[in-house]
Amino acid sequence: MKRRRPPPTVIQRLEILAFFLVLAITLMFVLIRPMTHLERVKHRGELVVATRIGTTTFQPSGEGGSGFEHDLVKAFANHLGVKVRWVVPDRFEAILSLTGSGRVDLAAAGISVTRERLGRVRFGPHYQQVTEELVYRNGASRPESVEDLRGMRIAVVAGSSHEETLRRLARQHPWLDWKSVPDVSPDELLRRVAEGKLELTVADSKELASVRRFFPELRVAMELSEPRFIAWAFPPGRDTSLLEATERFFERLAANGRLQQIRERHFGHVDVLDYPGLLTFMQRVRERLPELEPLFREAGRHYGVDWRLLAAISYQESHWNPGAVSRTGVRGLMMLTRATAGQVGISDRTDPRSSVMGGTEYFLSLRRRLPEDIREPDRTWMALAAYNVGLGHLEDARRITEAQGKDPDRWIDVMEHLPLLSQRQWYQDTRHGYARGWEPVQYVQNIRGFYDILSWFARPGRDGTPARPGRERAKGAALLEILPPTL
Repeated sequence: MKRRRPPPTVIQRLEILAFFLVLAITLMFVLIRPMTHLERVKHRGELVVATRIGTTTFQPSGEGGSGFEHDLVKAFANHLGVKVRWVVPDRFEAILSLTGSGRVDLAAAGISVTRERLGRVRFGPHYQQVTEELVYRNGASRPESVEDLRGMRIAVVAGSSHEETLRRLARQHPWLDWKSVPDVSPDELLRRVAEGKLELTVADSKELASVRRFFPELRVAMELSEPRFIAWAFPPGRDTSLLEATERFFERLAANGRLQQIRERHFGHVDVLDYPGLLTFMQRVRERLPELEPLFREAGRHYGVDWRLLAAISYQESHWNPGAVSRTGVRGLMMLTRATAGQVGISDRTDPRSSVMGGTEYFLSLRRRLPEDIREPDRTWMALAAYNVGLGHLEDARRITEAQGKDPDRWIDVMEHLPLLSQRQWYQDTRHGYARGWEPVQYVQNIRGFYDILSWFARPGRDGTPARPGRERAKGAALLEILPPTL
Protein backbone atom coordinates (compact mmCIF):
# COMPACT_ATOMS: atom_id res chain seq x y z
CA MET A 1 0.00 0.00 0.00
CA LYS A 2 1.51 3.34 -1.16
CA ARG A 3 1.93 6.13 1.27
CA ARG A 4 0.34 9.37 0.25
CA ARG A 5 2.74 12.29 -0.04
CA PRO A 6 1.72 15.06 2.31
CA PRO A 7 0.62 18.26 0.61
CA PRO A 8 3.34 20.97 0.29
CA THR A 9 3.57 23.39 3.05
CA VAL A 10 3.00 27.08 2.59
CA ILE A 11 6.75 27.73 2.64
CA GLN A 12 7.35 25.09 -0.03
CA ARG A 13 4.64 26.59 -2.17
CA LEU A 14 6.20 30.02 -1.84
CA GLU A 15 9.61 28.63 -2.78
CA ILE A 16 8.16 27.03 -5.95
CA LEU A 17 6.36 30.23 -6.83
CA ALA A 18 9.53 32.25 -6.31
CA PHE A 19 11.51 29.86 -8.54
CA PHE A 20 9.06 30.19 -11.43
CA LEU A 21 8.90 33.94 -10.93
CA VAL A 22 12.69 34.26 -11.17
CA LEU A 23 12.69 31.97 -14.22
CA ALA A 24 10.03 34.09 -15.92
CA ILE A 25 11.88 37.34 -15.19
CA THR A 26 15.12 35.84 -16.52
CA LEU A 27 13.43 34.67 -19.71
CA MET A 28 11.78 38.06 -20.17
CA PHE A 29 15.12 39.81 -19.72
CA VAL A 30 16.83 37.51 -22.23
CA LEU A 31 14.05 37.76 -24.79
CA ILE A 32 13.23 41.43 -24.39
CA ARG A 33 16.79 42.77 -23.79
CA PRO A 34 17.84 44.91 -26.74
CA MET A 35 20.76 43.62 -28.78
CA THR A 36 24.09 45.31 -28.36
CA HIS A 37 25.69 47.22 -31.20
CA LEU A 38 28.01 44.29 -31.93
CA GLU A 39 25.09 41.83 -31.88
CA ARG A 40 23.11 44.00 -34.31
CA VAL A 41 26.04 44.06 -36.74
CA LYS A 42 26.38 40.29 -36.61
CA HIS A 43 22.63 39.74 -36.81
CA ARG A 44 22.24 41.71 -40.04
CA GLY A 45 25.53 40.39 -41.41
CA GLU A 46 26.70 43.84 -42.42
CA LEU A 47 29.07 46.48 -41.11
CA VAL A 48 28.11 49.96 -42.32
CA VAL A 49 31.19 52.17 -42.62
CA ALA A 50 31.52 55.84 -43.58
CA THR A 51 34.69 56.76 -45.45
CA ARG A 52 36.12 59.13 -48.03
CA ILE A 53 37.92 58.59 -51.30
CA GLY A 54 41.58 59.44 -50.97
CA THR A 55 45.14 58.26 -51.38
CA THR A 56 45.40 57.02 -47.81
CA THR A 57 41.83 55.83 -47.26
CA PHE A 58 39.58 54.18 -49.83
CA GLN A 59 39.36 53.74 -53.59
CA PRO A 60 36.21 52.25 -55.14
CA SER A 61 36.69 49.73 -57.92
CA GLY A 62 34.97 46.94 -59.77
CA GLU A 63 36.46 44.53 -57.25
CA GLY A 64 34.80 46.41 -54.38
CA GLY A 65 37.53 48.76 -53.32
CA SER A 66 41.09 49.09 -52.12
CA GLY A 67 43.24 51.33 -49.95
CA PHE A 68 44.65 51.37 -46.43
CA GLU A 69 41.38 51.99 -44.58
CA HIS A 70 39.63 49.54 -46.91
CA ASP A 71 42.06 46.77 -46.02
CA LEU A 72 41.75 47.43 -42.29
CA VAL A 73 37.95 47.47 -42.38
CA LYS A 74 37.77 44.35 -44.55
CA ALA A 75 40.03 42.51 -42.12
CA PHE A 76 37.80 43.58 -39.21
CA ALA A 77 34.63 42.56 -41.07
CA ASN A 78 36.14 39.16 -41.86
CA HIS A 79 37.03 38.83 -38.19
CA LEU A 80 33.36 39.44 -37.31
CA GLY A 81 32.09 37.23 -40.12
CA VAL A 82 30.12 40.00 -41.86
CA LYS A 83 30.22 42.01 -45.09
CA VAL A 84 30.97 45.72 -45.46
CA ARG A 85 28.65 48.36 -46.86
CA TRP A 86 30.56 51.55 -47.64
CA VAL A 87 28.97 54.96 -47.30
CA VAL A 88 30.85 57.76 -49.07
CA PRO A 89 29.19 61.15 -48.42
CA ASP A 90 29.82 64.08 -50.73
CA ARG A 91 31.35 66.13 -47.93
CA PHE A 92 33.97 65.16 -45.41
CA GLU A 93 32.13 66.99 -42.65
CA ALA A 94 29.14 64.65 -43.14
CA ILE A 95 31.19 61.65 -42.04
CA LEU A 96 31.25 62.62 -38.37
CA SER A 97 27.58 63.64 -38.52
CA LEU A 98 26.63 60.20 -39.82
CA THR A 99 28.72 58.60 -37.09
CA GLY A 100 27.52 60.81 -34.25
CA SER A 101 23.88 60.14 -35.13
CA GLY A 102 24.42 56.39 -35.32
CA ARG A 103 23.46 56.10 -38.99
CA VAL A 104 26.70 54.20 -39.62
CA ASP A 105 28.45 51.69 -37.39
CA LEU A 106 31.80 53.43 -37.61
CA ALA A 107 33.84 55.86 -39.68
CA ALA A 108 37.20 54.84 -41.17
CA ALA A 109 38.43 57.85 -43.09
CA GLY A 110 41.85 58.83 -41.78
CA ILE A 111 40.23 60.84 -39.00
CA SER A 112 42.48 62.71 -36.57
CA VAL A 113 41.63 62.53 -32.88
CA THR A 114 41.00 66.09 -31.73
CA ARG A 115 39.53 67.61 -28.56
CA GLU A 116 36.57 69.03 -30.47
CA ARG A 117 35.73 65.68 -32.05
CA LEU A 118 35.90 63.86 -28.74
CA GLY A 119 32.71 65.68 -27.82
CA ARG A 120 30.88 64.26 -30.84
CA VAL A 121 32.09 60.66 -31.25
CA ARG A 122 34.06 57.93 -29.53
CA PHE A 123 37.42 56.90 -30.94
CA GLY A 124 38.89 53.44 -31.19
CA PRO A 125 42.56 52.50 -30.86
CA HIS A 126 44.93 54.63 -32.92
CA TYR A 127 46.83 52.98 -35.76
CA GLN A 128 48.64 55.90 -37.43
CA GLN A 129 50.33 59.12 -36.40
CA VAL A 130 50.43 62.22 -38.59
CA THR A 131 51.47 65.85 -38.47
CA GLU A 132 49.56 68.65 -40.17
CA GLU A 133 51.78 70.38 -42.71
CA LEU A 134 51.39 73.63 -44.61
CA VAL A 135 52.04 72.94 -48.29
CA TYR A 136 53.13 75.25 -51.11
CA ARG A 137 54.41 74.85 -54.67
CA ASN A 138 58.12 74.74 -55.41
CA GLY A 139 59.17 78.08 -56.87
CA ALA A 140 56.45 80.04 -55.08
CA SER A 141 57.04 82.20 -52.03
CA ARG A 142 57.64 80.01 -48.98
CA PRO A 143 56.19 81.19 -45.65
CA GLU A 144 58.63 80.26 -42.90
CA SER A 145 56.45 81.30 -39.95
CA VAL A 146 52.81 82.03 -39.22
CA GLU A 147 53.65 85.75 -39.42
CA ASP A 148 54.67 85.23 -43.05
CA LEU A 149 51.10 84.19 -43.87
CA ARG A 150 49.88 87.78 -43.88
CA GLY A 151 48.32 88.45 -47.26
CA MET A 152 48.32 84.76 -48.18
CA ARG A 153 45.27 82.50 -48.40
CA ILE A 154 45.02 78.88 -47.37
CA ALA A 155 42.47 76.41 -48.72
CA VAL A 156 41.39 73.46 -46.54
CA VAL A 157 38.70 70.80 -46.63
CA ALA A 158 35.54 71.96 -44.87
CA GLY A 159 34.99 70.13 -41.59
CA SER A 160 38.53 68.78 -41.43
CA SER A 161 40.91 68.90 -38.50
CA HIS A 162 42.93 71.36 -40.57
CA GLU A 163 40.08 73.82 -40.23
CA GLU A 164 40.19 73.35 -36.45
CA THR A 165 43.93 74.04 -36.46
CA LEU A 166 43.50 77.29 -38.40
CA ARG A 167 40.74 78.43 -36.04
CA ARG A 168 43.06 77.80 -33.12
CA LEU A 169 45.89 79.75 -34.77
CA ALA A 170 43.50 82.59 -35.58
CA ARG A 171 43.00 83.28 -31.87
CA GLN A 172 46.56 84.61 -31.77
CA HIS A 173 46.69 85.72 -35.40
CA PRO A 174 43.24 87.13 -36.21
CA TRP A 175 44.37 88.27 -39.67
CA LEU A 176 44.88 84.65 -40.75
CA ASP A 177 42.95 84.05 -43.99
CA TRP A 178 41.64 80.71 -45.18
CA LYS A 179 38.86 79.24 -47.25
CA SER A 180 36.99 76.07 -46.25
CA VAL A 181 36.15 74.15 -49.42
CA PRO A 182 33.27 71.62 -49.40
CA ASP A 183 32.86 68.74 -51.85
CA VAL A 184 36.60 68.29 -52.28
CA SER A 185 39.26 65.85 -51.11
CA PRO A 186 42.69 66.69 -49.65
CA ASP A 187 44.22 65.10 -52.77
CA GLU A 188 42.37 67.55 -54.99
CA LEU A 189 43.55 70.56 -53.00
CA LEU A 190 47.13 69.29 -53.19
CA ARG A 191 46.78 68.89 -56.94
CA ARG A 192 45.54 72.47 -57.28
CA VAL A 193 48.50 73.76 -55.29
CA ALA A 194 50.90 71.75 -57.47
CA GLU A 195 49.33 73.25 -60.59
CA GLY A 196 49.51 76.78 -59.20
CA LYS A 197 45.74 77.17 -58.90
CA LEU A 198 45.91 77.53 -55.12
CA GLU A 199 48.52 79.28 -53.02
CA LEU A 200 48.58 77.07 -49.92
CA THR A 201 46.81 74.12 -48.34
CA VAL A 202 47.17 71.96 -45.24
CA ALA A 203 47.64 68.19 -45.43
CA ASP A 204 48.38 65.32 -43.11
CA SER A 205 51.97 64.14 -43.48
CA LYS A 206 51.01 60.64 -44.69
CA GLU A 207 48.64 62.03 -47.30
CA LEU A 208 51.19 64.50 -48.57
CA ALA A 209 53.90 61.84 -48.82
CA SER A 210 51.56 59.68 -50.88
CA VAL A 211 50.39 62.43 -53.24
CA ARG A 212 53.83 64.02 -53.59
CA ARG A 213 54.97 61.10 -55.74
CA PHE A 214 52.60 62.30 -58.44
CA PHE A 215 53.23 66.01 -57.88
CA PRO A 216 56.91 66.40 -56.92
CA GLU A 217 56.52 70.20 -57.04
CA LEU A 218 54.77 70.10 -53.66
CA ARG A 219 56.81 71.33 -50.70
CA VAL A 220 56.34 71.57 -46.93
CA ALA A 221 56.52 75.13 -45.66
CA MET A 222 56.11 74.30 -41.96
CA GLU A 223 54.36 72.01 -39.50
CA LEU A 224 51.18 73.43 -38.01
CA SER A 225 50.48 70.83 -35.33
CA GLU A 226 52.05 68.37 -32.97
CA PRO A 227 51.77 64.72 -34.05
CA ARG A 228 48.17 63.51 -33.94
CA PHE A 229 46.68 60.06 -33.81
CA ILE A 230 44.43 58.57 -36.50
CA ALA A 231 41.62 56.27 -35.38
CA TRP A 232 38.17 54.97 -36.29
CA ALA A 233 35.20 56.91 -34.96
CA PHE A 234 32.15 55.31 -33.31
CA PRO A 235 28.72 56.59 -32.25
CA PRO A 236 28.61 58.03 -28.71
CA GLY A 237 26.60 56.40 -25.93
CA ARG A 238 26.83 53.65 -23.34
CA ASP A 239 26.91 50.75 -25.80
CA THR A 240 30.61 50.22 -26.48
CA SER A 241 30.39 46.59 -27.60
CA LEU A 242 31.54 47.25 -31.18
CA LEU A 243 34.27 49.60 -29.97
CA GLU A 244 35.53 46.96 -27.52
CA ALA A 245 35.52 44.36 -30.31
CA THR A 246 37.61 46.76 -32.38
CA GLU A 247 40.11 47.18 -29.56
CA ARG A 248 40.53 43.41 -29.30
CA PHE A 249 40.86 43.16 -33.07
CA PHE A 250 43.64 45.77 -33.28
CA GLU A 251 45.49 44.14 -30.40
CA ARG A 252 45.42 40.88 -32.31
CA LEU A 253 46.37 42.59 -35.59
CA ALA A 254 49.40 44.22 -33.95
CA ALA A 255 50.45 41.03 -32.18
CA ASN A 256 50.47 38.84 -35.30
CA GLY A 257 52.21 41.46 -37.46
CA ARG A 258 49.28 41.93 -39.82
CA LEU A 259 48.90 45.63 -38.99
CA GLN A 260 52.52 46.31 -39.84
CA GLN A 261 52.12 44.32 -43.05
CA ILE A 262 49.11 46.40 -44.16
CA ARG A 263 51.00 49.61 -43.36
CA GLU A 264 53.99 48.48 -45.40
CA ARG A 265 51.77 47.48 -48.31
CA HIS A 266 50.39 50.99 -48.59
CA PHE A 267 53.11 53.26 -47.23
CA GLY A 268 56.36 51.30 -47.18
CA HIS A 269 57.53 52.59 -50.55
CA VAL A 270 56.12 56.10 -50.80
CA ASP A 271 59.41 57.85 -49.97
CA VAL A 272 61.83 55.76 -52.03
CA LEU A 273 61.81 57.98 -55.13
CA ASP A 274 63.76 61.21 -54.78
CA TYR A 275 62.87 64.48 -56.50
CA PRO A 276 65.33 64.19 -59.44
CA GLY A 277 64.25 60.60 -59.99
CA LEU A 278 60.60 61.59 -60.09
CA LEU A 279 61.25 64.40 -62.55
CA THR A 280 63.20 62.06 -64.83
CA PHE A 281 60.42 59.49 -64.67
CA MET A 282 57.75 62.08 -65.51
CA GLN A 283 59.83 63.22 -68.48
CA ARG A 284 60.17 59.63 -69.73
CA VAL A 285 56.42 59.14 -69.33
CA ARG A 286 55.85 62.03 -71.73
CA GLU A 287 58.66 61.30 -74.16
CA ARG A 288 59.14 57.53 -74.32
CA LEU A 289 56.09 55.75 -72.98
CA PRO A 290 53.61 56.74 -75.75
CA GLU A 291 55.54 54.68 -78.30
CA LEU A 292 55.99 51.68 -75.99
CA GLU A 293 52.60 51.62 -74.29
CA PRO A 294 50.96 49.46 -77.01
CA LEU A 295 53.61 46.79 -76.43
CA PHE A 296 52.98 46.72 -72.68
CA ARG A 297 49.24 46.62 -73.25
CA GLU A 298 49.60 43.74 -75.71
CA ALA A 299 51.72 41.77 -73.26
CA GLY A 300 49.28 42.56 -70.47
CA ARG A 301 46.33 41.25 -72.48
CA HIS A 302 48.22 38.17 -73.66
CA TYR A 303 49.51 37.13 -70.25
CA GLY A 304 46.69 38.47 -68.06
CA VAL A 305 48.75 40.94 -66.04
CA ASP A 306 48.40 44.68 -65.45
CA TRP A 307 50.36 46.39 -68.25
CA ARG A 308 51.36 49.21 -65.91
CA LEU A 309 53.28 46.75 -63.75
CA LEU A 310 55.16 45.57 -66.86
CA ALA A 311 55.89 49.17 -67.79
CA ALA A 312 57.15 49.85 -64.26
CA ILE A 313 59.47 46.83 -64.41
CA SER A 314 60.80 47.95 -67.77
CA TYR A 315 61.44 51.49 -66.58
CA GLN A 316 63.36 50.22 -63.56
CA GLU A 317 65.39 47.94 -65.82
CA SER A 318 66.14 50.16 -68.82
CA HIS A 319 64.41 53.55 -68.42
CA TRP A 320 62.44 52.43 -71.51
CA ASN A 321 65.55 52.37 -73.67
CA PRO A 322 65.31 49.42 -76.15
CA GLY A 323 69.05 49.56 -76.77
CA ALA A 324 70.08 49.53 -73.12
CA VAL A 325 73.08 47.35 -72.25
CA SER A 326 74.49 46.79 -68.75
CA ARG A 327 78.10 46.14 -67.79
CA THR A 328 77.15 42.49 -67.19
CA GLY A 329 75.73 42.07 -70.69
CA VAL A 330 71.99 42.12 -70.06
CA ARG A 331 70.09 43.92 -72.82
CA GLY A 332 66.87 45.47 -73.98
CA LEU A 333 63.73 46.97 -72.48
CA MET A 334 63.45 44.18 -69.90
CA MET A 335 67.23 43.67 -69.58
CA LEU A 336 67.28 39.95 -70.25
CA THR A 337 70.41 37.84 -69.91
CA ARG A 338 71.39 35.62 -72.83
CA ALA A 339 70.41 32.56 -70.81
CA THR A 340 67.02 33.96 -69.84
CA ALA A 341 66.32 35.00 -73.43
CA GLY A 342 67.06 31.46 -74.58
CA GLN A 343 64.84 30.08 -71.83
CA VAL A 344 61.82 32.07 -73.08
CA GLY A 345 62.65 31.63 -76.77
CA ILE A 346 63.93 35.15 -77.54
CA SER A 347 66.71 35.52 -80.12
CA ASP A 348 66.96 39.34 -80.35
CA ARG A 349 66.99 40.91 -76.91
CA THR A 350 67.06 44.44 -78.34
CA ASP A 351 63.81 43.98 -80.27
CA PRO A 352 61.23 45.88 -78.14
CA ARG A 353 58.32 43.47 -78.63
CA SER A 354 60.45 40.37 -78.07
CA SER A 355 61.98 41.86 -74.95
CA VAL A 356 58.63 42.83 -73.41
CA MET A 357 57.00 39.49 -74.20
CA GLY A 358 60.04 37.53 -73.04
CA GLY A 359 60.46 39.57 -69.88
CA THR A 360 56.79 39.17 -69.00
CA GLU A 361 56.93 35.42 -69.52
CA TYR A 362 60.05 35.17 -67.36
CA PHE A 363 58.55 37.29 -64.56
CA LEU A 364 55.38 35.20 -64.49
CA SER A 365 57.41 31.98 -64.48
CA LEU A 366 59.23 33.22 -61.37
CA ARG A 367 55.93 34.06 -59.72
CA ARG A 368 54.54 30.59 -60.50
CA ARG A 369 57.61 28.86 -59.07
CA LEU A 370 57.29 30.48 -55.66
CA PRO A 371 55.78 28.37 -52.84
CA GLU A 372 51.98 28.27 -52.88
CA ASP A 373 51.77 29.64 -49.33
CA ILE A 374 52.99 33.06 -50.49
CA ARG A 375 49.89 35.17 -51.12
CA GLU A 376 49.41 38.34 -53.14
CA PRO A 377 50.70 40.99 -53.17
CA ASP A 378 53.73 39.46 -51.39
CA ARG A 379 53.96 36.91 -54.18
CA THR A 380 54.44 39.65 -56.77
CA TRP A 381 56.97 41.53 -54.63
CA MET A 382 59.05 38.38 -54.18
CA ALA A 383 58.83 37.52 -57.87
CA LEU A 384 60.16 41.00 -58.62
CA ALA A 385 63.00 40.49 -56.15
CA ALA A 386 63.80 37.19 -57.87
CA TYR A 387 63.78 38.95 -61.26
CA ASN A 388 66.55 41.13 -59.89
CA VAL A 389 68.61 38.83 -57.68
CA GLY A 390 67.51 35.33 -58.70
CA LEU A 391 65.27 32.71 -57.10
CA GLY A 392 68.21 31.05 -55.38
CA HIS A 393 69.28 34.13 -53.45
CA LEU A 394 65.65 34.93 -52.64
CA GLU A 395 65.26 31.45 -51.19
CA ASP A 396 68.43 31.94 -49.13
CA ALA A 397 66.93 35.15 -47.71
CA ARG A 398 63.66 33.35 -46.97
CA ARG A 399 65.56 30.67 -45.02
CA ILE A 400 67.41 33.33 -43.02
CA THR A 401 64.08 35.07 -42.37
CA GLU A 402 62.55 31.88 -41.02
CA ALA A 403 65.63 31.12 -38.91
CA GLN A 404 65.25 34.55 -37.32
CA GLY A 405 61.70 33.78 -36.26
CA LYS A 406 60.01 35.86 -38.96
CA ASP A 407 57.60 34.84 -41.71
CA PRO A 408 59.37 33.79 -44.94
CA ASP A 409 56.11 34.17 -46.87
CA ARG A 410 55.76 37.89 -46.16
CA TRP A 411 57.67 40.48 -48.14
CA ILE A 412 57.89 42.86 -45.18
CA ASP A 413 59.93 40.23 -43.29
CA VAL A 414 61.99 38.96 -46.22
CA MET A 415 63.05 42.44 -47.36
CA GLU A 416 64.40 43.05 -43.86
CA HIS A 417 66.74 40.08 -44.22
CA LEU A 418 67.74 40.27 -47.90
CA PRO A 419 70.57 42.78 -47.16
CA LEU A 420 72.17 40.16 -44.89
CA LEU A 421 73.23 38.27 -48.04
CA SER A 422 76.04 40.80 -48.43
CA GLN A 423 77.49 40.01 -44.98
CA ARG A 424 79.94 37.15 -44.70
CA GLN A 425 78.63 35.82 -41.40
CA TRP A 426 75.28 35.25 -43.13
CA TYR A 427 76.01 34.34 -46.75
CA GLN A 428 78.78 31.83 -45.91
CA ASP A 429 76.13 29.41 -44.65
CA THR A 430 73.73 29.87 -47.58
CA ARG A 431 73.41 27.68 -50.62
CA HIS A 432 73.95 30.39 -53.23
CA GLY A 433 76.43 32.60 -51.38
CA TYR A 434 77.04 36.32 -51.63
CA ALA A 435 74.54 38.75 -53.14
CA ARG A 436 74.06 42.51 -52.96
CA GLY A 437 70.88 41.93 -51.02
CA TRP A 438 69.97 45.58 -50.61
CA GLU A 439 69.54 45.93 -54.39
CA PRO A 440 66.40 43.77 -54.77
CA VAL A 441 64.81 45.64 -51.85
CA GLN A 442 65.34 49.01 -53.55
CA TYR A 443 64.42 47.44 -56.89
CA VAL A 444 61.02 46.27 -55.67
CA GLN A 445 60.21 49.47 -53.82
CA ASN A 446 61.09 51.55 -56.89
CA ILE A 447 58.83 49.48 -59.13
CA ARG A 448 56.00 49.85 -56.65
CA GLY A 449 56.45 53.60 -56.79
CA PHE A 450 56.54 53.68 -60.61
CA TYR A 451 53.46 51.47 -60.75
CA ASP A 452 51.54 53.82 -58.47
CA ILE A 453 52.39 56.83 -60.60
CA LEU A 454 51.40 55.07 -63.82
CA SER A 455 48.14 54.07 -62.18
CA TRP A 456 47.50 57.72 -61.33
CA PHE A 457 47.39 58.72 -64.99
CA ALA A 458 44.40 57.94 -67.19
CA ARG A 459 46.49 57.70 -70.34
CA PRO A 460 50.17 57.46 -69.39
CA GLY A 461 52.32 59.60 -71.62
CA ARG A 462 49.41 61.25 -73.44
CA ASP A 463 48.81 64.57 -71.75
CA GLY A 464 50.14 64.10 -68.21
CA THR A 465 46.72 64.84 -66.72
CA PRO A 466 46.00 62.90 -63.53
CA ALA A 467 43.06 60.56 -63.76
CA ARG A 468 40.08 60.75 -61.50
CA PRO A 469 39.83 57.86 -59.01
CA GLY A 470 38.94 54.63 -60.70
CA ARG A 471 38.85 56.20 -64.19
CA GLU A 472 40.77 53.41 -65.86
CA ARG A 473 41.28 49.74 -65.18
CA ALA A 474 43.51 47.34 -67.04
CA LYS A 475 41.29 45.27 -69.30
CA GLY A 476 41.66 41.52 -69.27
CA ALA A 477 43.69 41.50 -66.06
CA ALA A 478 42.90 41.84 -62.40
CA LEU A 479 44.70 44.68 -60.68
CA LEU A 480 47.17 43.70 -58.03
CA GLU A 481 46.39 44.44 -54.42
CA ILE A 482 49.01 47.15 -54.52
CA LEU A 483 48.28 50.79 -53.92
CA PRO A 484 45.25 51.44 -56.11
CA PRO A 485 44.93 53.87 -59.01
CA THR A 486 45.32 57.46 -57.80
CA LEU A 487 47.29 56.11 -54.88
